[in-house]
Amino acid sequence: MALLTILEYPDPRLRTKAQPVSVFDAALRSRVDDMFETMYAAPGIGLAATQIDWHQRLIVIDVSENNASRQVFINPEIVSSEGAATGEEGCLSVPGIYDDVPRAERIVARWQDVNGQWQQGALDGMLAVCLQHEMDHLEGKLFVDYLSELKRQRIRKKLDKERRARATARPAAGGRTSSP
Repeated sequence: MALLTILEYPDPRLRTKAQPVSVFDAALRSRVDDMFETMYAAPGIGLAATQIDWHQRLIVIDVSENNASRQVFINPEIVSSEGAATGEEGCLSVPGIYDDVPRAERIVARWQDVNGQWQQGALDGMLAVCLQHEMDHLEGKLFVDYLSELKRQRIRKKLDKERRARATARPAAGGRTSSP
């Protein structure tokens, strides 16, 4: 397994619309394992393939507290939705930023598993919210798109400032981190 790089907002690759998965093989299962490892290390509860610059309709989710409920959604579709709720969301591609986003309270979803078999189920609570959030990624949409332009500008500036600070904190290759 390998840790993958998670793209961060406003990286334009996050706006790429994902294509359907058509090959269900060992390489796909390996990609799923890498995505879970990356998501757990981040740490997060959901990760869409778009976020790791792989533009296929693949999502991994684990909303359990002990990383014991791995769920894989390939080529997911929302069949129906009902209710409305607004809750605070965050995103691994928009680190450290949280805001309220409106979502359906309950959904019926249809998806394929890692073997290509179609599944369907009624989802609610955190799992329903998480799947809706990750499915937005597959369409090139981020949770910040639900916010005002002013909030998005503030978020961009904050993240750019943090990236610059991290870049200047790293020593140059071959450089020393302390004096003799």
